[in-house]
Amino acid sequence: MPFRLEVLCQEKGLKMTEQRRVIARVLSEATDHPDVEEVYRRAAEIDSRISIATVYRTVRLFEEEKILEKHDFGDGRARYEERPLQHHDHLIDVSTGKVIEFQNHEIEELQRKIAEQLGYQLVNHRLELYGMPLDRDKDN
Repeated sequence: MPFRLEVLCQEKGLKMTEQRRVIARVLSEATDHPDVEEVYRRAAEIDSRISIATVYRTVRLFEEEKILEKHDFGDGRARYEERPLQHHDHLIDVSTGKVIEFQNHEIEELQRKIAEQLGYQLVNHRLELYGMPLDRDKDN
């Protein structure tokens, strides 16, 4: 059975080479938000013929086709995830770089109200929170 990203590519009429299929699989299976170098590392484990240039081109194509979402979490690396089925926000642990996805109805409603109060209809947004674990000082 094809992975979700591969299905989205096919729906958009993209030619799916074997190498693109591998890259789509790596991105579909990712539970983190890998950068291109990490996508390359994982893809090369599956098919050693895949080059870093192929990964860069493929990721750029997937992003242009809006089936992949690019993030900058302040660590100097572009990171990627499949375009989510449902909206979510991110909390980034600045000590480890771990990215935690979350949804919060109250935050969503507050953002909508703020836009409305300013005379706008909210059509899109992105929320990224950066934090340190509360229990970090207990270990020091």
